[in-house]
Amino acid sequence: EILDGMTLREKICQLMVVRPEALMGVSPVTVAGEDTREALSQWPVGGFVYSTQNLVDKEQTLTMVENAQSYSEIGLLISADEEGGSVGRLMYKLGTTWVNSMYSYRNMGTETAYDNAYTIGSDMVGCGFNTDYAPVADVWTNPENTVIGDRAYSDDFGQAAELVAAAVEGFHDAGVINCVKHFPGHGDTSTDSHEGTSIVDKRLAELMDGVFKRFIAGMAAGADMVMVGHITLTQVDDVPATISYAVTTGILRETLGWDGVIITDSLDMGALDAYTQGEKCVLALQAGVDILLGVEDIPAAVDALESAVESGGLTEQRIDESVLRVLNLKIEHGII
Repeated sequence: EILDGMTLREKICQLMVVRPEALMGVSPVTVAGEDTREALSQWPVGGFVYSTQNLVDKEQTLTMVENAQSYSEIGLLISADEEGGSVGRLMYKLGTTWVNSMYSYRNMGTETAYDNAYTIGSDMVGCGFNTDYAPVADVWTNPENTVIGDRAYSDDFGQAAELVAAAVEGFHDAGVINCVKHFPGHGDTSTDSHEGTSIVDKRLAELMDGVFKRFIAGMAAGADMVMVGHITLTQVDDVPATISYAVTTGILRETLGWDGVIITDSLDMGALDAYTQGEKCVLALQAGVDILLGVEDIPAAVDALESAVESGGLTEQRIDESVLRVLNLKIEHGII
């Protein structure tokens, strides 16, 4: 019923989770007032991703989030990267429970992995958040890797799979949407995709035997979303996974059987610098992605996607498939 009542523009916007600065055109954004109401009316995005610059204290955060939710006709995904250790927003600004890097707990078993996720998730819910881009399902297999490092749960595929599955359950029981990331695996790369091209040159059979194990475990444990990273599988395609139909649809959906929500890593990262804002968004949806994270220029993205539908590069049916996944996720978690 919701989908049937949406215009094409509303559908497209529902697939975007943006930084509040992208919607408001000012930085930093620490309040949601009448300007936010007007902006959401014009560009009804699916959610916000908040960083430390948006958070002052718990009272301010709760007020900002509650106001933003009240201004949106469809409930918003209120999200952040809250992994523990070096990657945290609420821990650093709002004084929520301190949790160390996941790698430091690798030999403490699944109960600890569950407890850490439950603690992080519960704290987020208490501050108005409903979505966490965690757990990290990458395995720290390359000592030269700096982008993942101790963000990983382990340097062993089997151990990581068990711990990631336990973390998924912990986040679920805390009531927060969780996201296993960064498919098809960022732990073996030597380049940070924030800065430029990140390459994995392993064959698919080798990835199935090792790298994919923890994603499969996380999905089987009930993960809500899978985040696809800007990682190029050279044995499969010559473009990053986020814009690769062969990786996102061919491997993740068809080979591994994932029918849930797929979200991109942030689209403002260096690995996609060769593409315009509109091109990134069109290519990602063509590849099979559902949510576009970190769209910087909302009007440009919307115009490009509307034009793609008009030209036949994208069908409205394809967009509807993704919107339905997002709406169902929100309904399941009480956001709608």
